[in-house]
Amino acid sequence: MRLVIVSGLSGTGKTVALKQYEDLGYYCIDNIPLDLLPPLIAHAIAHPEPRYAQFAIGVDARGSRAEIKRFPEVLNALRAQGVDARVLFLTADDAVILRRYHETRRRHPLAGAELTLDEAIGLERKLLAPIAALADFALDTSAMNLHELRQAIHRHEPAAGAAGAALLLLSFGYKNGLPDGADFVFDVRCLPNPHWVPELRELDGRSAAVKQYLERQAETEKLIADIGDFLERWLPAFLAADRSYLTVGIGCTGGQHRSVYVAEVLAQRLRAPFGTVMVKHRELAT
Repeated sequence: MRLVIVSGLSGTGKTVALKQYEDLGYYCIDNIPLDLLPPLIAHAIAHPEPRYAQFAIGVDARGSRAEIKRFPEVLNALRAQGVDARVLFLTADDAVILRRYHETRRRHPLAGAELTLDEAIGLERKLLAPIAALADFALDTSAMNLHELRQAIHRHEPAAGAAGAALLLLSFGYKNGLPDGADFVFDVRCLPNPHWVPELRELDGRSAAVKQYLERQAETEKLIADIGDFLERWLPAFLAADRSYLTVGIGCTGGQHRSVYVAEVLAQRLRAPFGTVMVKHRELAT
């Protein structure tokens, strides 16, 4: 089991961090009392399910002081059970946290009638010191925006490559219009059209006869190679920019032969570097 404990000062991006872990396939719980964490993990170990394989738990100054002091003991106990437990601690300069609270007008969890915002931030640093001292991964978010914070977590997360994003290759026919929401669209109408071969007209790009026909055309291999090279070169840049889904449209005239074949071949090529690759054919009934 992999467990990430997300902690840090209020106003440094803990909610954003937990959301990023959720997008990476983690089962996320925020503001859980620390005393409930060991029985929760014990239950997950005793009842193994895919959703329990990865946890991200938010622990911060909203917990009791006694619980926070016992954090090292709790962490050691979890690791003794064989849990791959890591601690992410988010921090920022006091001036930055002050500015963020003034901009959002949110209330600091420790501020109140007896504490100013400045004093609350200082007290929180002291309270969370036992957690900060055990951080495996500390992030200063003073100069980060939301996207940069997500990218920083993505770079340090070992499972990010497997669960980061889903790539959809969508074949379509131009005669029915462009697909909605496509990030890239490639036109393969330059390839010879199997529609004009009588015995191929009623088949589609998944059939052996159509595959053989297209593979005999010199242009087919070159076009697929060029599209594949482009996608392998540029898709990582889009995935690194916090994208959960990417859609690549492959279009021909009717969406039955050429686009279907090209989408299927590209999917086979891209599954090795990108993992989750789906293929859908908009114009086909099945």
